[in-house]
Amino acid sequence: MKSKKWWWAAAFLVILAAALLWWWRGGRAEQPVYRTAAVERGPLAANVSAAGTVTAVSQVQVGSQVSGQISELWADFNSEVKQGQLIARLDPQSFEHRVQQAQADVEAARAAVLTAQANGLAASAGATRARVELQQAQRDLERNRGLVAQQFISPAELERTQSQVDTLSQALKVAEAQVNVAQAQTRNAEATVRQRMAQLAQAQVDLKRTQIRSPVDGIVIKRSIELGQTVAASLQSPELFVIARNLDDMQVEVPVDEADIGRVRPGQKVNFTVDAFPGRSYEGSVRLVRKAPTNTQNVITYVVVVSFSQPDGGRLLPGMTANVRIVTETRDAVLKVPNAALRVRLPEAEGATAGPSGGRGEAAGPRGPGRGGRGEGGRGRGRVYVLSEGAEPRAVPVQLGISDGQMTEVTGDGLKEGDTVLVGVVPPRGERTSRDTGRAPTGPRMAF
Repeated sequence: MKSKKWWWAAAFLVILAAALLWWWRGGRAEQPVYRTAAVERGPLAANVSAAGTVTAVSQVQVGSQVSGQISELWADFNSEVKQGQLIARLDPQSFEHRVQQAQADVEAARAAVLTAQANGLAASAGATRARVELQQAQRDLERNRGLVAQQFISPAELERTQSQVDTLSQALKVAEAQVNVAQAQTRNAEATVRQRMAQLAQAQVDLKRTQIRSPVDGIVIKRSIELGQTVAASLQSPELFVIARNLDDMQVEVPVDEADIGRVRPGQKVNFTVDAFPGRSYEGSVRLVRKAPTNTQNVITYVVVVSFSQPDGGRLLPGMTANVRIVTETRDAVLKVPNAALRVRLPEAEGATAGPSGGRGEAAGPRGPGRGGRGEGGRGRGRVYVLSEGAEPRAVPVQLGISDGQMTEVTGDGLKEGDTVLVGVVPPRGERTSRDTGRAPTGPRMAF
């Protein structure tokens, strides 16, 4: 009889324990668990984030204006060069031959000038002789006219004198024409000399261009040629070297999306990091916003040039990728809440249907960086849920200000520093994921 009572007592205890376990892990799990954060007051900065490239402020592409084969090479990567220093040479043999040919052409043209000048002198002498003979014949004609009047000579003699004058007059015209021709030939020969001299000068310039010299003081950061390589200069000068003037004077070129470029202005503070030195941050400022757009797959960007001082003796190198954050606006001592607080939606308070997140939705508030690396969302109105001790969450409308991508400036009559706002709602036990499961205390639990 005692054993039967003991058995019933044990069964009752098992049922009671099961009921308590169900109440603890099942029935109470239907209450949501709130994730919360405190409303803070402090500084806030809006920014534009994008990836850029470290470049030298001034880098010069060295090319060749003539074609030929690289016969000598005196500069390599990282070579320090001075302005005017010879860094490469093209094979000059064919250019030397052109200079020699041009010199011979100049000498031939000068000889042609001398010949033309001699012909001109001869023509001038002939014209002078014809002019003297004509003048003498004209005097004879005048004298014979007087003699005919005095009947000392016959009229036939006068006619012969007149005929001689006419002949000498024509001869003078021919001689003067020959002088003009000789002068024209001389001018043409002199022009040919100038032309040949210009060709000689061009040939000498081309010969000089076979010597590739550094146009600036700097460091060779790129070499695109090898010894023996043939360089073809046609419509565009081929690139042989790239020389950076000063690797201590660097900049970052950042393509910024057109949606964000309106907030970027010269003088704004910039912070950036590079993958080569993780954990280190560098500072600079916006120097220039280039007005020329770049269209990449229908995405319009504008290049922002960020200037900075090279630290640590030149550890940053051209071509490094920089993760840039441009501070576009700052606030001091403003109320701010996590962006997650602006995305919380409680269906009980909204009268809406909860989504798969168990009551978590999105509000029209700042988001994280979007296209083009935006760090500040659109301003406007939003709503946060304030949780008081022992009370249900209440919705508080707020006016949104600037955002840094994580925190957003808010203003509103029903919000003050230190208030507790919801940043998320853990779904009931039946809807939790493995990381959300756990024992829930009596009443809604706040997770800080």
